[in-house]
Amino acid sequence: MSLFAPTTVGEIGVRNRVSLAPMTRLRAGADGVPGPIVAKYYAQRAGIGLLVTEGVFPSDESRAYPGQPGIVTDPQAAGWAKVADAVHAEGGTVFMQLMNGGRVTHPEITGTDRIVAPSAIAIEGDTRLADGTKVAYAVPHALETAELATVRDEFVAAARKAVDAGFDGVELHGANGYLLHEFLSPASNQRTDEYGGSPEARARFVIEVAQAVVAEVGATRVGIRISPAHNIQDVWETDDAETRATYEALVSGLAPLGLAYLSVLHADPAGDLIQDLRRTFDGTFIINSGFSSVTTRDEAVSVVEKDLADLVAVGRPAIANPDLVTRWEKGADENEVDQASVYGGDERGYTDYPFLQG
Repeated sequence: MSLFAPTTVGEIGVRNRVSLAPMTRLRAGADGVPGPIVAKYYAQRAGIGLLVTEGVFPSDESRAYPGQPGIVTDPQAAGWAKVADAVHAEGGTVFMQLMNGGRVTHPEITGTDRIVAPSAIAIEGDTRLADGTKVAYAVPHALETAELATVRDEFVAAARKAVDAGFDGVELHGANGYLLHEFLSPASNQRTDEYGGSPEARARFVIEVAQAVVAEVGATRVGIRISPAHNIQDVWETDDAETRATYEALVSGLAPLGLAYLSVLHADPAGDLIQDLRRTFDGTFIINSGFSSVTTRDEAVSVVEKDLADLVAVGRPAIANPDLVTRWEKGADENEVDQASVYGGDERGYTDYPFLQG
């Protein structure tokens, strides 16, 4: 296989096997509405086979960061419809990542009375408010068993809004320490009901969310992102046997659904755990090598040629190079990321990176 060859994701043909990794950019206003620069940003990158947006909050309670966009209100949905239209006008394919921040937030960010998590365990450290003030993470409300249906249905409603806004599909964010990932880890999930206490029980809620979203918008419009053993935001998965058992239970529960894809964030794409999960899933598989290193052209080409994945998700190089696939096909030089402008702000470091000339 070639990184630059077309393939399909769900039932949608994509022009190459590069995927835009979902990356927090925080360019929405206080109202959570994505504006024209957000549409421009994603449209610029439509040459990437599969675009996945930054995490979008499905309820006010689930907003993780100031400047994060939502898909709760009609104006938010209308803003995203313009994004989808702009991407499609350039021939691109785009999925919306749905992200409940769980305990990775603060009531002064969400504007709600509480934040939620599987268990009432706060993250150590501070988060930053809209004015730049740092505050300690709050102790979350431990969701009661009966409340889980509400959280599940928020994902379902958000998926429906995204598809109605013209998105090709949605990606459930089960990685990086946010709510769904919090359910998977024994460090953040210390429940004693049927959603905690064993690998199968910790995987149950994530599977139920996926099942409900599939029932609403169809399996070929739903992907999921996971990050086994990615120890971040106090979601620790350091026991190899426990981690394997949890993710085997999760992927075994997801496999019969026929999802559009499984996207995995892990430093070792060729490792036994990741390749075993791929075989269990038995569908379109996307790999992202992680935050610790930048995915290079040679690495991406090798991953596909060695059949370690069907697509490769790329982060920072795609921030700085809106025409990344063209550059990689030609072996051209790449722009460097301006790290200071990655999060928040205006068009600087967002839509002003230069394209190849000539």
